[in-house]
This record gives sequence, C-alpha cells and structure tokens, in this order.
Amino acid sequence: MKKLLILLTVCFFSYAGSALAAEPAAYVAGKDYSLITPIQPTDTVDKLEVVEIFWYGCPHCHQFEPTLGPWTKDLPEDVGFYRLPAIFSPLWEVHARAYFTADILNVLDESHSALFHVLHVKRKKLSTLEKLADFYTQYGVDKALFEKTYHSFVVNTRVARAKEMVSRYGVEGVPAMVVNGKYLITGPMAKSYENMLKITDFLLAKERALK
Repeated sequence: MKKLLILLTVCFFSYAGSALAAEPAAYVAGKDYSLITPIQPTDTVDKLEVVEIFWYGCPHCHQFEPTLGPWTKDLPEDVGFYRLPAIFSPLWEVHARAYFTADILNVLDESHSALFHVLHVKRKKLSTLEKLADFYTQYGVDKALFEKTYHSFVVNTRVARAKEMVSRYGVEGVPAMVVNGKYLITGPMAKSYENMLKITDFLLAKERALK
C-alpha cells in the first residue's frame, strides 16, 4: 500500500503542471474517472454530494487547496461538499483526528488552510497530539479541551467511519474526489488540479440530468 501511495503521488506530481489538451466533449469512465462499485450511500439526502479525500501531510493536497477553495464557494445550491481525511498510517490518523476535533470545536474553517501552510511552507512537523493541541490554541481552543475531544467517542466514531468509506470508495492515493458515491477521480486520471474540478463538474451535471 505504501509503495502504491508513493507511485500515485509521483504520477500526480508529474502531470500537475502540464498543459491540458483541448477539453473533451465528454469525459470517459475508466480513463478520466472510475465507477465506484457498489455505489456508496451519501450523507446528503436532497443534494448531490462531492467529497474530497485528503491528508494534511500530502504536498499535492496542499497545492490543490488554492484551486479547490474558490470552487467550493461557488457551488450551486443543489451540491453538498465536504472533506474526508484518508487514514493509511498512524500519522495519517493523527492528522485525521485533528481535523475532526477542529470541526467539533468550530475552528475548522479558519484553521484548515493554516495547518497546510504550517506543515508545507513553514516545514513544522506537527505529528503529535501535543504539538497539534498547541497549534490550535491560536484559535482560542483550550489545550485540555482539544486533547479530550481528540480522544472522544465522537472523534473515534468519525475516524472509524472515514477508514470505512475511503476503503469503500477504493481510494488508494490523495487528493481524490468522490461524486455522489458513484464516481472516483484521482490525480493520475485528472492530470491537473483544474481538470480534476472540470471532471467533477461534468459528473455533477451528469447526475443532475439523471434526476
């Protein structure tokens, strides 16, 4: 699994900066995206759903954020978007727990991009609960409360759910996008951050037409 993750990261990096050819009239299953079998349930009942699978330690997830962020703000009202941290190692779980803890403590919006910045621009290794708890104090979070929430039943449940869903989606590398529980878009398929979102828009239109 570790070797596969590294391979996918290298593939994504190799293509991320390349120029795109003329945009195709339609994207093709098996080439531009893959079908998730069986189709997975979504958390949004009356909306189409888009899920970004990520890891705070992933340099490409960090590079994707400036493109993804503005896109999420302009989504139509019939689309629900959320992020889901992948957990492929103990370190990935540490960061996943930090993500869920920040969400529960209502500091996720202001801290999400900042944590990427600290890890990848300032090169600080926030790889332990203590260091992460210190990081979140700048957002008014009590350190003891952060540590308590980090080990809480709610976070444990979300971590277990994240592991289950990432496995069900068939995700083997990040960043990746899942559309409506039916389609998976990976870096090697999309070949650029911009194209990843174009494919996502295409699949949303496809699902919208089915309704």
